[in-house]
Amino acid sequence: MNFGILIIGDEILSGKRQDKHLTKAIELLSARGLKLAYADYVGDDPDRITATLKRAFASGDVVFSFGGIGATPDDHTRQCAARALSREMELHPQAKTLILERMQDVAREQGVPYEPERDDNRHRLNMGVFPKGAQIIPNPFNKIAGFYCSLDSDSLQVGEHGGVFFLPGFPVMAHPMMAWVLDIHFSHLFRQEAWLEQSVIVFGAMEATLTPLMEAIERDHAVKVFSLPSVDHPEYGRHIELGVKGSPHAATPAYAALLAGLRNVSAKLGPELVR
Repeated sequence: MNFGILIIGDEILSGKRQDKHLTKAIELLSARGLKLAYADYVGDDPDRITATLKRAFASGDVVFSFGGIGATPDDHTRQCAARALSREMELHPQAKTLILERMQDVAREQGVPYEPERDDNRHRLNMGVFPKGAQIIPNPFNKIAGFYCSLDSDSLQVGEHGGVFFLPGFPVMAHPMMAWVLDIHFSHLFRQEAWLEQSVIVFGAMEATLTPLMEAIERDHAVKVFSLPSVDHPEYGRHIELGVKGSPHAATPAYAALLAGLRNVSAKLGPELVR
């Protein structure tokens, strides 16, 4: 099963804010032996968000969507999710309960009366209006839930198929929520064996000349080969970091074959790296 992320917001594309979700998503997945397959960025344009979500739902992948689930005029994600699924929207009963609890908490903290019928409080309930069939994702920071949807609205077996998990744009909320989703619904996909990545610095070589060797390694071993060229590295100068990644029992012989192949073509080798 592939894992992807969708990061929504004009503020990211305009540079007003720096994206903090990509690196954290990679970290959360890697800690569980999983990897990120792709990342999409989209601004606050409802048609573009809807089209992107249609692709996400149709992919069968597990996609985490960050941002745009609030209730201000520039938040479109909840409505676009409903459009992408051709569903009506409704106030989720559990999300409503949690929002009301949050209102009570805030009133108590501020020492003011709890007034759920006040206009601003009634408006806050919109944050619990999701596409029909949605399931909530608990928010430990302030109780304002995220939600999950898939093409199969009748299925409650979240971990058995893909779907989109909608999280807030705030990292302090979104990242623990993503970790919760992974641990609760996708622990059966966690890699039980160790993961090994080994590479070597190759000086002065061209990727084109090394491609046949890379193809041979992937053909003969159950690993992925990677090539990271650099033209102005402060320590190594022009070089290629060439390596393999996979389970230890596959990566170890594959890396040995890679080194042997490099020596056969008289490549100038530098430091070796293990991750």
